[in-house]
Amino acid sequence: MPDVEHIPAERATEVPRTRLRDLAILFLRLGTTAFGGPAAHIAILEDEIVRRRRWLTHDKFLDLLGAVNLIPGPNSTEMAIYIGYLRAGWAGLLVGGVCFILPAMAMVTAIAWAYLRFGGLPQFTGLLAGVKPVVMAVILQALWGLSRRAVKTPFLAALAVAATVAAAWGVDPLTLLLLAGLVTGLERGLIRERGKHRKAMLVLLLAAASLMAVLYFPTRLASPEAVPFGLGPLLLYFLKIGAVLYGSGYVLLAFLEGDLVHRWHWLSSAQLLDATAVGQVTPGPLFTTATFIGYLKAGLPGAVLATVAIFLPSFVFIALSGPLIPRLRKSPIAGAFLDGVTVASLALMAAAAWSLGRAALYPQPYSLRFGMTAVVLLLASAVLLLRFRVNPAWLVLGGACLGLIVYVL
Repeated sequence: MPDVEHIPAERATEVPRTRLRDLAILFLRLGTTAFGGPAAHIAILEDEIVRRRRWLTHDKFLDLLGAVNLIPGPNSTEMAIYIGYLRAGWAGLLVGGVCFILPAMAMVTAIAWAYLRFGGLPQFTGLLAGVKPVVMAVILQALWGLSRRAVKTPFLAALAVAATVAAAWGVDPLTLLLLAGLVTGLERGLIRERGKHRKAMLVLLLAAASLMAVLYFPTRLASPEAVPFGLGPLLLYFLKIGAVLYGSGYVLLAFLEGDLVHRWHWLSSAQLLDATAVGQVTPGPLFTTATFIGYLKAGLPGAVLATVAIFLPSFVFIALSGPLIPRLRKSPIAGAFLDGVTVASLALMAAAAWSLGRAALYPQPYSLRFGMTAVVLLLASAVLLLRFRVNPAWLVLGGACLGLIVYVL
């Protein structure tokens, strides 16, 4: 059996299926060390899966990135699930997703136990000050590598710039992705193909409108005004969130605030902010905020139930959509649509990097000590990533340790 580590990237799809043990080890490690949110997770996955192990080609990875951005739920977790499916079938789908989620769930549960026992959270200021600049360097490295593959034409380059500006202005992510896909699909059909695929373009327009209706509008529906707490309502609520929520962890915060704080009064505003902070400072998916809330309300059973409920729809969506991507690539119009979605996905990553960079290099309240530390960490991380190919996970952990040391001193 050839060694996966040394097979050229062009032949990555010919590599024999990955052992479940190797998948489990990789995603358990990533779930333990992948700080920084979805954009950082995807950057780390690209480095591990494409550059180091050659399990997927860059083009295949980009197709997956575009696909998961069209699915509700946490994108980086869905990438882990999808990669597991491609490398080891249905068993790999479960192993990849569960092993990526499990470490974060365990950490958040432990923090929730300490929160209830000691009545508050430890200070994470130093940890975040050290992690953010390293994560920014990791995202920038991934953006550089992926954009060179995704931006294939001057038209896609112009679309990338426009999408990045729109993302920075706060345009809804789903709207941005669908518009970018429609623009590239219609450009391919009307200009380059000169109207040869009219039926395909009509199907594309109807599919995009249906997708918008299914994924976008249900998230705007108000929840019932009064729901007493119980394990049943907890399960159903987070199943609904996992099935329809589209966007970042900040969108999740908005929904939780409206439902659990103002309508149902399950949490106080302070508890919700603490739950959100725990989801952000722990590695792995940001949606483990649900784990914290479940533990606060019903102990370990609540934590497990809330976690399973919010992530279960992602497993179902990937299982259903897995066979569709190769078929989409065979159609000129659908393939062009996927190119546009991919470019818009990278634009969303770039907007996240910009926001993260401002928070990392100019922390509020501003401290010269943390500001200088952030600049040094950003430059050092960029050099270590680009010149010496150091594993990003170790850089993130090193940044966290250095940030804590500076904070203590």
